Amino acid sequence: MSRRGLLIILSSPSGAGKSTLAGRLRDWDDTLRFSVSATTRPPRAGEVDGEDYYFVSEEEFRGQVDQGDMLEHARVFGNYYGSPKAPVKAAIEDGRDVLFDIDWQGAQQIKNSSLQDSVLSIFILPPSITELHRRLISRGKDDDAVIEGRMQKSWDEISHWDGYDYVLINDDLDHTETQLKTIIGAERLRRSQQPELVDHVRTLQSEFGDRT
Repeated sequence: MSRRGLLIILSSPSGAGKSTLAGRLRDWDDTLRFSVSATTRPPRAGEVDGEDYYFVSEEEFRGQVDQGDMLEHARVFGNYYGSPKAPVKAAIEDGRDVLFDIDWQGAQQIKNSSLQDSVLSIFILPPSITELHRRLISRGKDDDAVIEGRMQKSWDEISHWDGYDYVLINDDLDHTETQLKTIIGAERLRRSQQPELVDHVRTLQSEFGDRT
């Protein structure tokens, strides 16, 4: 029996483990696809249009926003980024799940979009602020100023935890991964995700009628 796909949103403060968990989910189920964002910034060396990003002009991007063709969008460091609606809608109607690694603002925009009935939103919390800071340092990607900036931003992100369907505390990566799989598995079985159930029940009812 076919089902509708899910629009799966993962959000967290930087360093809580969201990107690692998203990668593990894709290893677990290779049918999961990340949403490809559109951007007005120029492509970097090696980036492929339609795979890494959809590279568009600012005029084209603004036009898509005005026409309601973006699920969510934001301006970051002078460039626009957003999630085109059409490929996501096509995927979930075809029974494929789409994964979003976005912040609370993008999540809110998507939850208020025309695809809100397919949204599954999950927020990842760190076990403590001390541990969050330690993880940011241990990644070795950012200097002290950038890490401090991420830490200052983390409280604003955490304050929106109650806007999500599920909230997980990532104190153990393997355990959190198992919880995510359980959530996704259960949500895939929701009655609303299985449109053919109505026809099946009607068939059962007609079979009862044939017995009388």
